[in-house]
Amino acid sequence: MTTTVVTGLGVIAPTGLGVDDYWKATLEGRNGIAPITKFDASGYPSSLAGQVVGFHAADHLPGRLLPQTDHMTRMALAAAQWAWDDAGLDPAQLPEFSAGVVTASSSGGYEFGERELRNLWAKGASYVSAYQSFAWFYAVNTGQISIRHQMRGPTGVLVSDQAGGADAIAHARRQIRKGARVMLAGGVDSSLCSWGWIAHLASGRVSTADDPRRAYLPFSADARGHVPGEGGALLVLEEETAGRARGARIYGVVAGHAATLDPPPGSGRPSTLEAALRGALADADVHPDEVDVVFCDGAAIPELDRIEAAAINAVFGEGAVPVTVPKTMTGRLFSGAVALDAAAALLSIRDGVIPPTINATATPDLGLDLVTETPRSLPVRIALIVARGIGGFNSALVLRAA
Repeated sequence: MTTTVVTGLGVIAPTGLGVDDYWKATLEGRNGIAPITKFDASGYPSSLAGQVVGFHAADHLPGRLLPQTDHMTRMALAAAQWAWDDAGLDPAQLPEFSAGVVTASSSGGYEFGERELRNLWAKGASYVSAYQSFAWFYAVNTGQISIRHQMRGPTGVLVSDQAGGADAIAHARRQIRKGARVMLAGGVDSSLCSWGWIAHLASGRVSTADDPRRAYLPFSADARGHVPGEGGALLVLEEETAGRARGARIYGVVAGHAATLDPPPGSGRPSTLEAALRGALADADVHPDEVDVVFCDGAAIPELDRIEAAAINAVFGEGAVPVTVPKTMTGRLFSGAVALDAAAALLSIRDGVIPPTINATATPDLGLDLVTETPRSLPVRIALIVARGIGGFNSALVLRAA
């Protein structure tokens, strides 16, 4: 069986630009959640978000791309370049159809779309950008990345909300197994504008707390919803033998994946999250006792937290494996969240440390060994990542040391 490894990481997050800045902030427990500054959120019931700071697209992209791209896509293009640089690869120099890209998306270019809708309403149709035809589209990151890097291999986009990042990485692994030379996979998301904010609030899952330290508290008695954020990560995937032959640094192996869909609300049927966890472990040929850490979804909705804790305990036993939710520092990045968790898990494997869950304290009845406030140093060889999206999507990803 073909072994798929990760040889490059491109990270853009509310807590840092690039792998080194993000990882340093994560191990320090730095909180990237703060009052929204991108628009006036004072009239909304929620006004906190994880915003990417210090990113200036003109510093990273050619000027011709700026008028035709949303903020989300600009971040994705920058993260893609960082991932290629980290891997030491230029896909344009590879055989023509050997490199592809798969990204996840939950919304598309909301900020660009809002601006053009305002132009349409206030000025008229002639003031709407022609780029609106694609800049809003949920597949635009895949398209723009493939064009910029001349990638004509297998491409695609996965739309499964929070679970999308794991699904995209798994789909890229399938393409490697089918013969693709190299794949770029993951997700970068952003919809922090007044139009997008309404969509977030409509879910009923956004925290209304105004203290960044008390707003996003998964598994805690005071859990009251999540905080939205922006950013994510893109990963370079290769077949192991090819990666080693060129002397690539290998972060880890994409060992297993499984996805399930929950039954409709009110059906009386239980969640299928446990099946996703067991399926990912089976795909990786990993026994639960071998898993060193679980990166949780961490919905911070009491009912959903109970379901996740129950699934983890059913698979591993109560308190049998350390769990963590580093996204408490960034907010939930939607399609970018799991890709960022994957990057964190690979860095955990590299450095032998589990990043903390800040501000939250798991209630004893959940039976979880939640790593809180400070990192926990221990050898990490296998990590399980859990993700759930609105609509019943569940996805689980197993990463292991090479």
